[in-house]
Amino acid sequence: MNPADPVAHFLNTTFGDEFAPASAFDLQPLRDALDCLGAPHRRLPPTIHVAGTNGKGSTCAFLAALAAESGLSAHAFTKPHLLRTAERVRLVGGDVSDDAFLDALARVAAIAPALRHFEAQVAAAFLLFSEAPADLVILETGFGGRDDATNVIERPVVTIITPIDLDHAAILGATIPEIAAHKAGIIKRSTPVVVARQADAAAAIIAARAEVCTAPLLRFGQEWDAYAKNGRLVVQTEARLFDLDLPALAGPHQVENAGAAIVAFDQVTRLSDDDASAAMRSAFIPARLQRIRGDREIWIDGAHNPHAARAIALALSRMPPRKTTIILGMLARKDADAYLAELVGAADHVITSPIAGCASIAAQDLAQTAKRRGLSAAASESLADALAQAAPDSRILITGSLAFAAEALTRTERLR
Repeated sequence: MNPADPVAHFLNTTFGDEFAPASAFDLQPLRDALDCLGAPHRRLPPTIHVAGTNGKGSTCAFLAALAAESGLSAHAFTKPHLLRTAERVRLVGGDVSDDAFLDALARVAAIAPALRHFEAQVAAAFLLFSEAPADLVILETGFGGRDDATNVIERPVVTIITPIDLDHAAILGATIPEIAAHKAGIIKRSTPVVVARQADAAAAIIAARAEVCTAPLLRFGQEWDAYAKNGRLVVQTEARLFDLDLPALAGPHQVENAGAAIVAFDQVTRLSDDDASAAMRSAFIPARLQRIRGDREIWIDGAHNPHAARAIALALSRMPPRKTTIILGMLARKDADAYLAELVGAADHVITSPIAGCASIAAQDLAQTAKRRGLSAAASESLADALAQAAPDSRILITGSLAFAAEALTRTERLR
């Protein structure tokens, strides 16, 4: 436990480990606890609910920027955090204080000490959101959707499903249709659902759920599109055409994340091109192809599954040609082989590292996996050792885990 994170300490000691295996999911205990707390989940401002495998955090960052530039106040709940648990809860633009979060968690614990760790976080966030005026709530699922603690909300104004791919297989299933069935569980009756680019198998599951719920579908490539053209971001719906500045967030995948946020936000309130352009310029989320200031070209990205690795490989291919070193650290529960398969051709050299304070894949084992994929690879003892090994004239990408990204950010610069 991080002694500098009193919220994490309270959650772990009161509600148990966030990643403890669950034999079954049942949202009724959380609903009962919320009812005892005055039903804050029914007293939230209008809520945009976001699920998916990748792109959720960036999409939420775009939504927050769109709200700010449009003059709307917004609360947000996102996951995971990088350095402090309280980063997950933002009240009208700022992270909640540790003291305020701890107070809300204590109120939850007094009513329902048997809740799971993440359920307690959600209950506390809903208490805070219901007691502070705002125009909007941006709500990101933890993982999945149908059985996710955030899914106790009953009437979001719009839902978003970002790209679905394989991740959390032990919990959500080993196939795209199984995982999509979980993600599609956030779709609510008669509520518009904005759907990002999906594999056919996922798209079919989402469409079937939307039909059952009579939820209007707004699908990428059908009811809307987003693409970069002539240095501009074009977002087109059946009713509107946006001609905007490109997102400041790096990577071609951010074009579609931005598009999904714009289409969803336009369902909530009329969005002007000027406000949308300003949001594209101002949206920020750390550790998503974040360039670190300094003499060396260092990028940090928390990509931790094959779909996300594919996105960063594409982003690297669009950068000016340069020798590239990937410094890689991955948590023990991740599929390193599938991840590294997406990086073949994207890196000249891979340096593997353990992740400080985490159960991570041994650097030697990770390097061997990279070599089996045909990558040039070497192991290091730590992130500092890996940075020292990397050729000083190479482009460096530190990736493989948000925990590793957080370690890199604390080493290289403060979060802005």
